[in-house]
Amino acid sequence: MSDEDGRVAFPRSVLKNDGGAVAAILQMFRKEKIDGIVLGESLNFKGEANAVMEKILAFKALLEKETGVPVYFESEFLSSKQARNIHDSGELNDASAAAIILQSWLDKTNNKKIEK
Repeated sequence: MSDEDGRVAFPRSVLKNDGGAVAAILQMFRKEKIDGIVLGESLNFKGEANAVMEKILAFKALLEKETGVPVYFESEFLSSKQARNIHDSGELNDASAAAIILQSWLDKTNNKKIEK
């Protein structure tokens, strides 16, 4: 999640990758003021889509359909490694990695607004 101004990302929660993930996201979506979703883009070291990316694309399409908001990609390259430098706990690592991905997207988006 980010602050109301869309400047600072912070860890929120970790959802299990099961049949209930979309329902949990929709519940969070209804409760919070969410106007977009950022997903980690999973690429290999050559910058090409890896095996996980096909599932991520399907998940993106489902989220767009269910929420009606845009879903953006941001590179998740080395975000888990960065998160391990902050925390030494599995679930905290995942939440921190998500915040790192979102912060990267926010920084790029906010810098584009400033340049205009």
